[in-house]
Amino acid sequence: MKFRDFNEIKKELLSDPEVKKEYDSLGPKFDLIRSIIDKRIEKNISQEELASRMGTKQSALSRFESGNYNPSLAFMQKVAQALDSKLEIRLR
Repeated sequence: MKFRDFNEIKKELLSDPEVKKEYDSLGPKFDLIRSIIDKRIEKNISQEELASRMGTKQSALSRFESGNYNPSLAFMQKVAQALDSKLEIRLR
């Protein structure tokens, strides 16, 4: 059995306009998740420690970072505060 390269499969799937549209619509969500993970790692903070600072459970933070939870604005404000960061929301 020959294994295909992920980028090859991704390129093939994104050639479908409907798949591409759905993929692009998820971009902002995953950009936000990536920025929070990056900031947490930069500050050398575990999920457990960040959750404790936020007053929530590690499992809630894990669900968010895995993309399985749509956070409220209040949740995002707690994340930003716990990371000593500023939350900015913009429409372009």
